[in-house]
Amino acid sequence: MLKIGIVGLGGMGTVHYKNYQYINGCEVVAAVCNSEKSQERAEEFGLTTYNDIESMVFNEDIDVVDICTPTYLHKKYVIDALNLGKHVIVEKPIALCKEDAEEMFDLAEGKGLLLFVGHVVQFTKETEFLREAVRSGKYGKPLDGYFKRLAGLPQWSKSGWLFDKEKSGVLPFDLHVHDLDLIISIFGVPNNYNYTSCGREEADYSDAYRINYTFDNLNITVEAAWYNANYPFTASWRVCFERAVIEYDGKNVIVYQPNQLPYYYDLPEDVVVSTGINLPPTSMFYNELSHFISCIKEGISSDRVSREQVITGVEIMEDILRGE
Repeated sequence: MLKIGIVGLGGMGTVHYKNYQYINGCEVVAAVCNSEKSQERAEEFGLTTYNDIESMVFNEDIDVVDICTPTYLHKKYVIDALNLGKHVIVEKPIALCKEDAEEMFDLAEGKGLLLFVGHVVQFTKETEFLREAVRSGKYGKPLDGYFKRLAGLPQWSKSGWLFDKEKSGVLPFDLHVHDLDLIISIFGVPNNYNYTSCGREEADYSDAYRINYTFDNLNITVEAAWYNANYPFTASWRVCFERAVIEYDGKNVIVYQPNQLPYYYDLPEDVVVSTGINLPPTSMFYNELSHFISCIKEGISSDRVSREQVITGVEIMEDILRGE
């Protein structure tokens, strides 16, 4: 039985806790909480709370430290946990610069420990479908792609850390990170990229981006936005292959082929868990954490979220943000 200590019981920490309840062979036994709200949530969950990782590890039998704090705290907590000899799961993005990401992975490898980054979109049914379509070549080579991830400004954090470039990396690191990680994992490292962005004069960050990634004989355009409007969250993609167009419209995966009616694939989720935040019940966090726990038990790195793809994504987003 793997014993888990969660660092941060805000929204994402709550999501992780709820999903661990459905995963065999692991148990959340304690939490590091530095806010009154987190303390109250830990009491509700029946968890012993601590002020820091060191005291939690000293007093509890911990195998894995799961870090769900704001991005700017990731490096400190990851390094603390690794130096205490614990495997680590950390929410995305791992860091806001390539140098920090490399330092954390190097430390984990040097100590013979495993470090996993929570790129949860890797674990959806539609992602699995697209990955298999590309790998199998059943529809020919991919020729063009379009990914879209749009939302209104995250009002719940308007006066908080999420809108501070130095703490969150704003839109590229909070929103675009999902599609970029997916693109790198399925299509590889882009040969080139360029982008345009726009934003309000009163904000010191851009509200919307259009980014173009080019590969050998493949072009992918990405749209990402935090609109200053009450705009519904939208995530979708479309990939053109030599013999088909595959589209995910936010609900369905649809395959369009020559001289055939569109085929709507039914992709039922396996274990649907309530998130406790402003996301509908889903299986993606369960799939993600189950995968990481399985890797830890087997003593292997993840084949879904590799060191190379994580660091490549951070490097690209860092470059984009630096150019603003």
